[in-house]
Amino acid sequence: MIATEKALKIILEKVRPLKASSLPLEKVLGYCLAQDIRADRDLPPTDRSAMDGFAVQAKDLTDCPRELPLVGEVAAGSGVRPRVSAGTCVRILTGASVPPGADAVVKLEETQDKGESVKFLVATKLGKNIRKRGEEVAKGQVVLCKGTALNSAGIGLCASVGKTAVKVYQRPSIAVLCTGRELREPGEKVAPHQLRNSNGPALIAALEGAGICRIKHQIVPDDPKILATKLKAAVAKNDMVILTGGVSVGKYDYVPEAVRKIGAKVLFHGVAMKPGKPQLYATLSGNRHIFGLPGNPLSVLTGFGELVLPAIRRLSGFQANECHVTLKLPLATQARNKTNRAAFVLGKLIWSSKGLQVAPLKSCGSADLVAGAQADGVLQVPYGVKKVSAGELVTFTPWRSIP
Repeated sequence: MIATEKALKIILEKVRPLKASSLPLEKVLGYCLAQDIRADRDLPPTDRSAMDGFAVQAKDLTDCPRELPLVGEVAAGSGVRPRVSAGTCVRILTGASVPPGADAVVKLEETQDKGESVKFLVATKLGKNIRKRGEEVAKGQVVLCKGTALNSAGIGLCASVGKTAVKVYQRPSIAVLCTGRELREPGEKVAPHQLRNSNGPALIAALEGAGICRIKHQIVPDDPKILATKLKAAVAKNDMVILTGGVSVGKYDYVPEAVRKIGAKVLFHGVAMKPGKPQLYATLSGNRHIFGLPGNPLSVLTGFGELVLPAIRRLSGFQANECHVTLKLPLATQARNKTNRAAFVLGKLIWSSKGLQVAPLKSCGSADLVAGAQADGVLQVPYGVKKVSAGELVTFTPWRSIP
């Protein structure tokens, strides 16, 4: 067995981002940029008012109160340019271009509007309430770097520099093969010795949550020939294949044999983690990847969050150091590790007077989806640590967005 950290390092060293393509802005939420985005002009493009108020020459208001004649108005988006001469003022709205001659803006609350004149109640200073041209970014400067995951603000920034489409890394196509002669689809009748396939729907949901839309899923029986045939077909058409079950050392665990039979190179088989020890990772030419996850649902979800999802993010163009998203949080109650491996314990987030904490959840084992459905993710009790006390910081991997 290798440590989880070593397994993740191996994966991120092997996985490379996929090719890039251009997509319209309305389609790129969550995608990673495959290009630097540069400003096409200064931002702001002119000196702008940060307030509703009056544009003035600061030297006129060193001694207040003082009344100045009102000689014009500038609204946001207006091309009107009334000059502010010494001893005059111009009404200005938030976001409007500062008129020529003005070097300060006095906010409305510090004035009294007299109609044709304005009484200024307090003194002002040069540059007050003015957003200077180019103070956010200068023309030609990089505003978003290659590898940045685009959120709503990033997309808005792309629009503000004139982009209608951007070059982004493609997201991987993924096949999910759930192995086991005992598996039946959720809507089928099941005998006492059979199981409904929960791993397939759970993984599809996790993949869709990661922004993956090109997903194929099927149940494959415990037959070495059929499994090898299905696996070969899946890797030929997809960037990644995720298998569940059949990955340990039992009589009917045919996944390792099938992986080798199709010519894939196994880089590790066995990770010092609980749940999910018999994790398998293999590669094929052409930047193709195979993950073999144990059959129990919580082992599947833990392996996905700790190893598979980082690989998907890397394929999608994320920087290597941003692929495994974790938080450092204090424990609400103590957590124990009774194994000789790193323990990944179901955890629920709790907001208290002490801030955000994570509480370990009890479960009946790695098949306990009832407990898993209550969890917000897993907290880690490292190898060699038997107990972590309440209040101590632990590494937490979220399974869902934190509200």
